Amino acid sequence: MYSMRRRLAWICCLAWPALALALEGRVIDAATGQPIAGAIVSSGHAQATSDANGHYALPVSSPRLLARAIGYARASIPVVPASATAQAIGLHALRPKALYLSAYGIGDKRLREAALALLDTTELNALVIDLKSDRGLVPYPTRVLEASRCGARSVTTVHDMRAMVTQLKAKGIYLIARIVAFKDALSAAAHPEWRVKDARGQPFHDREQLSWLDPFCQGAWTYLIDLAEEAADMGFDEVQFDYVRFPDADKLQFAMPSTEAARVEAITGFLDAARKRLVRYNVFLSADIFGYVAWNKNDTNIGQELTSLAGVVDYLAPMLYPSGYQFGIPGYPNPVAHPGEIVYLTLRHAIARTRISPLRFRPWLQAFRDYAFDKRVFGTAEIRAQIDAAESAGSNGWMLWNPRNTYSADGLHSR
Repeated sequence: MYSMRRRLAWICCLAWPALALALEGRVIDAATGQPIAGAIVSSGHAQATSDANGHYALPVSSPRLLARAIGYARASIPVVPASATAQAIGLHALRPKALYLSAYGIGDKRLREAALALLDTTELNALVIDLKSDRGLVPYPTRVLEASRCGARSVTTVHDMRAMVTQLKAKGIYLIARIVAFKDALSAAAHPEWRVKDARGQPFHDREQLSWLDPFCQGAWTYLIDLAEEAADMGFDEVQFDYVRFPDADKLQFAMPSTEAARVEAITGFLDAARKRLVRYNVFLSADIFGYVAWNKNDTNIGQELTSLAGVVDYLAPMLYPSGYQFGIPGYPNPVAHPGEIVYLTLRHAIARTRISPLRFRPWLQAFRDYAFDKRVFGTAEIRAQIDAAESAGSNGWMLWNPRNTYSADGLHSR
């Protein structure tokens, strides 16, 4: 009997594309019943956006209906019987409040359990996990063959990432897959044709003596997007690209002339290609950007132009670490003395420039000792000031960064 049921279920699934039906309905806030405009509803490769009244309509070709909206958790619900043509979708509001765990941190039992203990006892509800690290490592057995070809699989810290994701999702944790994009010494060594070169035509190395991929080389995009698709398939709620930019150095050589327009087109083109590949997974897409990108009207010479980026991702993640503001911001030349002001004013400036919802922003906040000014510890007062500032600006949560993955409850509200 069990075998027969499985066979019938399989036949039904195969029949879905042929039996596609036109489905419409409304997307609503599950708590208030109010309509949600701009929600993405999808079935297979078909996608629709809800209007001002929350209404959507699309052809359905699979047994489940997927939906997501800015400021809400994703939803996956079974499609009503074929005789029905309308279906309401309720989404639950969500503000991710995350800690970062590196490729080593997620695999280290002590660091991982310490982070999970904070998620159990404080306002935290999310994790950012490295799936491809700053040094190009992919720390789990991946089906993406290029990772092995370029040497990214030299270290394994998580033996079954899919199982890890399942366990963390069972705890109600919002999961963000961090994928470092164009800073990648391993891929650059394996593919010299993708490598950024210096003024003499030699391989470029940054301050950490690491080489970079040329964002103009679309061949390099495939590997990164393949990893993003695998992350989505494993169940991550969001894919976040870091170092999605050109290196911040002068007199470099690329595959084509490095004009501002060309740089912006390369970065937004890459993100748009990733977005299109991920459509069927109902996953959010985000990009880490320099804090000064919110203030600079050009592309900061790295291909990150604020308004252009806003058009190709769900969430923008400005890195608002006060220690990273070498020149401060207008009126605040000593940024580490005013962490709240740095965060609040930068976010409000970015919101005003882009004219998009504040919920499209989720900033990175500093949870590590200052390295650029007076070497102060960022403890309770500094961390809370940043969090309060981000929330006052209306952001969609926030993320705490500590490269050592050592966190405490300092500055965090208890549950």
